[in-house]
Amino acid sequence: MTAPSDYVLEASAVVAGYGNKTILQRLDLHILPGEIYALLGANGAGKTTTLSLFLGFLAPQTGRVRVQGVDPITQAAEARRNIAYIPENVALYEHLSARENVAYLLDLADQNVSQDTIDQALAAAGLAQDAFDRRVGGFSKGMRQKVAIALALARKVPALLLDEPTSGLDPQATTEFNRLLGVLREQGVAILMVTHDLLSAADVADRIGFLDAGRLVEEVAATGVDRFDVRALHRRYAGYEL
Repeated sequence: MTAPSDYVLEASAVVAGYGNKTILQRLDLHILPGEIYALLGANGAGKTTTLSLFLGFLAPQTGRVRVQGVDPITQAAEARRNIAYIPENVALYEHLSARENVAYLLDLADQNVSQDTIDQALAAAGLAQDAFDRRVGGFSKGMRQKVAIALALARKVPALLLDEPTSGLDPQATTEFNRLLGVLREQGVAILMVTHDLLSAADVADRIGFLDAGRLVEEVAATGVDRFDVRALHRRYAGYEL
């Protein structure tokens, strides 16, 4: 049996919302090191609110939220050192190169990392070496994501949050992105991705949760060689009107 202290990302019996509007209804979500969890749900189901809890942007009304055992509200700085967040559209400094972006963002995080480590992270993230010194203003979404993942690799964070990571990616770029998530999984990173992309989730996730009107109505785990029964997942997805 898993002890609560083993979880990298933990939300227990969380009720949360904005003002008088409650969004999440007793959310229970726990993610272990080296686990990829895909959270599916319609617009307004509470996916973004869930991310906001772990990022420390929103305090729960009741319940418990922890990042590597740390409260992201009362211990915000420590929690953020343990987490990387990649939004749907990665924001980088357009006039800087990939190398310069990673170096500058590491400096902002007060992390002293060698140039060799940055280059190794960019290579591990799948960015072509001839792109290291190119300005990111001309990068595709997939290339921008690789820079963001390189930053997470260089920081060696235990947790990664992803918001619609495969939105706008072609099938080849989606496959490559999922491969990169597999690299992070092997390094023991706990990954929470919120997405509408059922096929991508089925391809890479260890568990898939279905969020409906603020409630985690079902959770399924990968089993066997085929991982998930995609047809059965689609029936669940359609059944919750997602």
